[in-house]
Amino acid sequence: MSETPTPPMRAAIIPVTAFQQNCTLIWCTRTMKGAFVDAGGDLDQLKAAAAQHGVTIEKLLVTHGHIDHCGGTAELAAELGVPIEGPQEEDRFWIEQLGTAGASFGIPGRPFEPSRWLHEGDQVTVGELILDVHHCPGHTPGHVIFHHAPSKLAIVGDVLFQGSIGRTDFPRGNHAELVASITSRLWPLGPDTHFVPGHGPMSTFGHERATNPFVGDRALA
Repeated sequence: MSETPTPPMRAAIIPVTAFQQNCTLIWCTRTMKGAFVDAGGDLDQLKAAAAQHGVTIEKLLVTHGHIDHCGGTAELAAELGVPIEGPQEEDRFWIEQLGTAGASFGIPGRPFEPSRWLHEGDQVTVGELILDVHHCPGHTPGHVIFHHAPSKLAIVGDVLFQGSIGRTDFPRGNHAELVASITSRLWPLGPDTHFVPGHGPMSTFGHERATNPFVGDRALA
């Protein structure tokens, strides 16, 4: 019997904060270097997960500037001495408000300046992995998603959920823009691509195209 080859990337989902936001730990299995995507809070829990999997965190990635997704990012980056990459700069106004947002939601939050703002078509590296960046505005104007094509896995923040889509009633949210982001940026990644949403269970783009009441093919027909 042949051994199953080790996949190049592994991922673990760690729900954090009272909002049960899906922080994703991704790592390169060759180098055991990794990144947290959306370190929203509960930092002891995140550090314990990295230690459990034997992963050395080399950077923090951010999909968008909402408190439950990046409230703990500044503190964790400072503690680990690692850079922050993302989101797209249109979310700067959200990140600047993290201190006041944290006070109102009971989640510690601290503003930060990323080492790198991201744009459509950029790539980020984690160990030897290369992930593609897609700018998907609508939920927030600077929202980005991360796609690892070889693993057929995308981390999409609050753009798309199993059976739902992101809210667009926040400042500078835009429903039409969100629908366009999903249909023009996510669907082309392929129906068999699994995705980690910002909250709730995983799904595939194909399943959402077939069943999602907001952006499924029948809903938009």
